[in-house]
Amino acid sequence: MNTAPVFVSGNRPGALETARRRMGKFFRDNQVLGRRNAIGCVALEITQRCNLDCTLCYLSESSERVKDIPLAEVFRRLDGIAERFGAPTSVQITGGDPTLRRRDELAAIVRRARELGLLPTLMTNGIKATREMLVELAEAGLNDVAFHVDLTQERKGYATEEDLDAVRLEYIERARGLPIAVIFNTTVCRDNFDDIPRLVGFFRRHADVVGMASFQLQADTGRGVLRERDRVISLDSVRRKIAEGAGIAISWDTVLIGHPDCHRIGIALEANGNLYDLNDDPAFFNRFLTDFQHVMLDRRRPREAAASLVREALRRPLWIARAVAFFAPKIWKMRSDLLASRGRVHKLSFFVQNFMDASALDPERIHACSFMVMTDNGPISMCAHNARREEFILRPLAVETPEGRAIWNPLSGAMLPVVNS
Repeated sequence: MNTAPVFVSGNRPGALETARRRMGKFFRDNQVLGRRNAIGCVALEITQRCNLDCTLCYLSESSERVKDIPLAEVFRRLDGIAERFGAPTSVQITGGDPTLRRRDELAAIVRRARELGLLPTLMTNGIKATREMLVELAEAGLNDVAFHVDLTQERKGYATEEDLDAVRLEYIERARGLPIAVIFNTTVCRDNFDDIPRLVGFFRRHADVVGMASFQLQADTGRGVLRERDRVISLDSVRRKIAEGAGIAISWDTVLIGHPDCHRIGIALEANGNLYDLNDDPAFFNRFLTDFQHVMLDRRRPREAAASLVREALRRPLWIARAVAFFAPKIWKMRSDLLASRGRVHKLSFFVQNFMDASALDPERIHACSFMVMTDNGPISMCAHNARREEFILRPLAVETPEGRAIWNPLSGAMLPVVNS
């Protein structure tokens, strides 16, 4: 039984206006920030510990020595996200690997996020994310699980990305049938760049469970041993590789999320193993973004999300005509695959993240950031946070305890009471 708290929706007054001002010249007709959302997502790091040692890792050399921040401070940061950005805001519960945190605390964090109207995503390498754990977290209100699997993790016994498909298949089966959306993250480096089309083919074949494939470009930041990105890897080259595997031209420029040099998203429909570009009409998308920005689309329940859109469209007769004009040619084009799949259609999105090197941060991109980390002093750009991680994770924290205000030491985990003079 799903006992997730009731979801409360509604952007915080002024949050969208703040986002519009922050976007500046990048607030265009297709800009999501400032219209539908005040921010793309906010990372909430609940541990610095990890059970892998990746060749590309944004953690710092001191991360493994840092204790898990107190649960009260995690809750305070969640409250801060809701207060600043409102609902629905996507929150990446991450680390390190968050599954290394006490399981009852992890469930409590997910539940608290959902109670605040936030959309919690579990970011994990999947090693400890058992079916039992995913069931519990789904009941607590988990929205998505993002499994990170690739060669940079150097998992023993898996020499190629194709070998790692066995791990991906295991994770797909763990999540199958649960009311959570499934995402796969891949860090792109020279060793797996040429394998991107094959990976996309894998996700195509499993689009009945996998709703998004995210490709994160190598960045020279953190403690990883791989440093400078190979010149063959770029936002454009990775997009071309994804399109090659998709077998279609993907409309990457229809949707803008933050700065155009940071992220790109392509959205496709899958039927009978074949993909069809969904975002090939920018004018349609821009009108949709404006007119339906208030409609909550729950990725966990695509049928209910579609029903919500239909109900809203029925209140706007002009949109019925627009929808027919938009979808009718697509349905006709897909007709053979729709027959073969008995009408089963799945959405598969491709996301490309172009993180910056720690030594080459672009102030304009930092200012227009759509992916932030929540710290004790508020949100900061993910790239800026990773470049200065030790400043944040080694800083003692003032926390509230049942006995009063105290200072928490991140290296010892000890609490030092604050004595009022």
